[in-house]
Amino acid sequence: MPSVKKQLPSLFNRLSEREQELVYELILRLLPDDMATAADRADIAAARQEYAQGQTVGLGDINWN
Repeated sequence: MPSVKKQLPSLFNRLSEREQELVYELILRLLPDDMATAADRADIAAARQEYAQGQTVGLGDINWN
C-alpha cells in the first residue's frame, strides 16, 4: 500500500472544490502557527549562550516603575 503522502494528492483531487477548501482550512488549523523561524532559532541560541555565561539581568534588578 502506498504511503499516505503519496495517496493524498490523488484523494484530494477527487474532492469537489468546496471540499478541497474545507480540507485545506482543516490542515491549516492543525498546523502550529507559532513555528520558529531561522532568525528565531538564532536569537534563542544567542540568548542561551548569554544565560550560560551569566550575561543576563535578574528580574529583581529591574526597576519596573
